[in-house]
Amino acid sequence: MPSLRPVPWLSPLLYGVVLVAGGYASIIGLGGTHLVPFAGGLAVLAVLDHVERRRYPVRTPPGSAVALLTARLALYALVAAADGSGMSRVLFLLLPFTAYFAFGRAAAIAIGVVCVGFVVVAFELTVPDWPRQVEQVSDLLMFIVGLVLTIAMAAVAVQEQRGRVRLEESHAKLREYAARVSELSATAERNRLARDIHDGLGHHLTAIAVLLEKAAAFSERDPGVARRALDDAQQSARRALEDVRQSVRTLRAETERFRLSSALADLTREAGDGRLNVTLDCTGDETGHDSAALLAIYRAAQEGLTNARRHAHATTVAVNVHCDPSRARLVVADDGRGFAPEREGFGLLGMRERVELAGGSVEVDTGPGTGTRLTVTIPRRTAS
Repeated sequence: MPSLRPVPWLSPLLYGVVLVAGGYASIIGLGGTHLVPFAGGLAVLAVLDHVERRRYPVRTPPGSAVALLTARLALYALVAAADGSGMSRVLFLLLPFTAYFAFGRAAAIAIGVVCVGFVVVAFELTVPDWPRQVEQVSDLLMFIVGLVLTIAMAAVAVQEQRGRVRLEESHAKLREYAARVSELSATAERNRLARDIHDGLGHHLTAIAVLLEKAAAFSERDPGVARRALDDAQQSARRALEDVRQSVRTLRAETERFRLSSALADLTREAGDGRLNVTLDCTGDETGHDSAALLAIYRAAQEGLTNARRHAHATTVAVNVHCDPSRARLVVADDGRGFAPEREGFGLLGMRERVELAGGSVEVDTGPGTGTRLTVTIPRRTAS
């Protein structure tokens, strides 16, 4: 946090000016400066300032500030009384200046008025008939002008320091927000990768497992069917590898535009392994739709087919996709055993997250023994 303290160079500057003026007055015999209390008082003031800055680097507490102001007032009076040049009166300007930082504008003005009164009393005691003396009147007016300028300077300095405090706080909040955004982005990317692994690689591994089971079952009864199952398993393995490569290209922003119709044709052709009859009806124009929406539709179809094969034990699955100027809509309907709606697994959860990120919605109509109907609808957005 930036320091809300008086300008650090002002006090030493005034101490130096007063010391030079008082020393010069002593050398030439002007006014009779008493060097020991004069120089000693300035030295104590310098030490007092140093100790305060070390003890309170940010801001002096109110109680300590009052005690220090009182001590400085006594020291200023001592130095002024020992100074033959009269220059030491300028030190009293530091009282309202310092008070502005500790207590605010009202306190600074009040102390400034007290300082003017102190100077007037000093003139009354030391200079008879001073109101008729041009020199004393001029000194008083200059002191008042100095007070006004000092308080104005303190106001500007306080505003500048408070502005730096607010700016630093804003920077801290921005850094905190940036860290939160980075953390949320990393979480979103991890979730996306988890969905990709489940929807893509998981689908292909499921297909491979089913095909290998089929090949093992028909290896003796029908070697031709077993050989085709092994070929299909090899093709699924190649597709799994291509999915992994596609994900890597996506991360590197090197992927080509996704084509939903051709991807679905390959998907349904692969899924129809003889025990599962898969039909595809893909209509409409997908070219005006966002790539993320089309990929979400494809992943939803993957998940629907995987669930139909792995969990529902369906024999028939119908995949229908229609893209029109307002939306893209997918329906995957199977004749499997269905499931209780509250038993949705990670796959459906990941599908909902993916579709919601694309601005769409998911509906699942199912129940034990009634099959499953999955509907995904994504409104059209600008193609990317």
